[in-house]
Amino acid sequence: MKLSIIVPVYYNELNLDDLYEKLSDVVFPKLDDYELIFVDDGSKDKSYEKMESLKQKYPKIKLVKLVKNYGSFVAILAGLSNCDGDCACAISADLQDPPEIILQMLEKLKGDVTTVLAVRKDREESLFQKAFSNTYYKLMRKFALSNMPKGGFDCFMINRDIIDHIIEMNEKNTSLTGQVLWCSEKIEKIYYVRKKREKGKSRWTLAKKVKYFIDSFVAFSYFPIRFMTFSGILFFLLSIISAIVFVILKLNNQIDVPGWTTLVILILFTSGLQMCMTGVLGEYLWRAYDEVRKRPVYLIERIEEYEKK
Repeated sequence: MKLSIIVPVYYNELNLDDLYEKLSDVVFPKLDDYELIFVDDGSKDKSYEKMESLKQKYPKIKLVKLVKNYGSFVAILAGLSNCDGDCACAISADLQDPPEIILQMLEKLKGDVTTVLAVRKDREESLFQKAFSNTYYKLMRKFALSNMPKGGFDCFMINRDIIDHIIEMNEKNTSLTGQVLWCSEKIEKIYYVRKKREKGKSRWTLAKKVKYFIDSFVAFSYFPIRFMTFSGILFFLLSIISAIVFVILKLNNQIDVPGWTTLVILILFTSGLQMCMTGVLGEYLWRAYDEVRKRPVYLIERIEEYEKK
């Protein structure tokens, strides 16, 4: 069975030598057949030059260079679309995810198992990063994908059937991990501790995290739309009850001069709620429009193959 190892690369020139050394020491000797696919996600440092240097020295390395930065999960999708393995796994270039988990996942990918998830049981990261990630996965598990692991995952291994399904979906502004869960029936898990990054600086900014958070919910959850619907029903019922109460009070001459403060508060509250609902609808409409335009999810600048026997 041939394994395609996909590595998204974005400002990782300091880590690539260490990553390849670790893979060649621990992983490659245990594999019957493999290919290593580096996907350059629009890096502006010397990452691609480093990848070309590795390719010249070692066989079975394929390079995919994207036109610009699309995000790590789109880069993984580009790798999946250009791999020819019987199964594929994704792993980070910064060694926060130890390469030896590849062998653990491969051991689980047997029989009718289509997907193996590398679930984080802990993270050597800041309290803010832990809190943000835990909140994201908790909300996804409750409102979108009930089979989302509690610790979440970025690394995974899938067989050829799941690879083909994900490629056929061709979705924009979505969650790749959500797609993996949505396509998979028989799932196994391994657990590991995500390590602290030793070299370089992470480019996974708060803005990118927030966008991914929104994309995930819009792509896999009806909760925002249903929340708006139930809020509208609730306010409609409250308005009817209020109208009945005010009519009764008016008929009994119990209404004094209307309060200006109360009126302003009600107007501000309802207006803010309406604007929020309009924004949620806009998120859905924009994504629908983006799908209708049929633009590609990514553009490839060039692909450098390796010699296949």
